[in-house]
Amino acid sequence: MKITALLVMKSNPNPASGSESLLLTSASDLSQFGYFQRSSAKEFIMFVARTIAKRTPPGQRQSVQQDEYMVHCYNKNGLFGVAFMDNHYPVRSAFSVINKHKTIDSVLARGERLDSLVEKSSDLSMASQLFYKQAKKTNQCCTIL
Repeated sequence: MKITALLVMKSNPNPASGSESLLLTSASDLSQFGYFQRSSAKEFIMFVARTIAKRTPPGQRQSVQQDEYMVHCYNKNGLFGVAFMDNHYPVRSAFSVINKHKTIDSVLARGERLDSLVEKSSDLSMASQLFYKQAKKTNQCCTIL
């Protein structure tokens, strides 16, 4: 019994932008794959997680078999917990790992705080660019001969 990956994703609030669900955090153990296969395995995990998250209705749980793995997904009001485990891992235990309310809620709160920080940093970046342009214009008149 082995857990290969755990992911927490949030549904995109703006589906018109074309991007799918947003990855908030993930943890994976890809040691069972060869060194050169790990990046492909990680991409595959992300692809399957986004696909299953998109197809899981709100408030529902879903399990899908993919080769020798079981992929379990739980949609809690647009917040998805996705777990990749081997076939022998008990389903009830898998969903109890996913359904940790405190962990999921704290990640969601952290994601909202990160969104706020990203917005503030972009504002700061725009202000610094404006300051640079104004300083450059001001210094144009004062050339040293």
